[in-house]
Amino acid sequence: MGIIESFVDQIGYRDEFERIDTRISAWMKKWSLPMVQTAIGVVFVWFGALKVIGISPAGELVAETVYFFPPEVFVPILGVWEVLIGLFFLYRPLIRLAILLLFIQLPGTFLPLILLPDVVFTTFPYGLTVEGQYIIKNLVIIAAALVLGGSLSEEE
Repeated sequence: MGIIESFVDQIGYRDEFERIDTRISAWMKKWSLPMVQTAIGVVFVWFGALKVIGISPAGELVAETVYFFPPEVFVPILGVWEVLIGLFFLYRPLIRLAILLLFIQLPGTFLPLILLPDVVFTTFPYGLTVEGQYIIKNLVIIAAALVLGGSLSEEE
């Protein structure tokens, strides 16, 4: 028994605690997937749009990483790709397509870890710069996309 449960038992509110806990869990179960779906969609539309209009703080990092394409062409194309990923996440029937586009795009987001270690690490391999943190946060996006993808067959 955990500390909270022990405390609740001692003060005699066990049934009330369990009732509240059950309601909170039901609320989380109902809203977690739609919130993850919306959050991923908004992030991709927003970050992609910044690339399209030329004001993304990641634009320079992208340009340095994909140095073999002209940045004035590649960065906006990547932005459109990301906007499409985001829009597809926002419309549930297209989530599978969003995940496909995401998993085509994501390996490229990790390239700076290999190609530009001086830009992403303060101390290799664990000290990250802001750019490095920006890249590593994609692990959360991957996990969230897997959760959403795994939930799709439950509805069919």
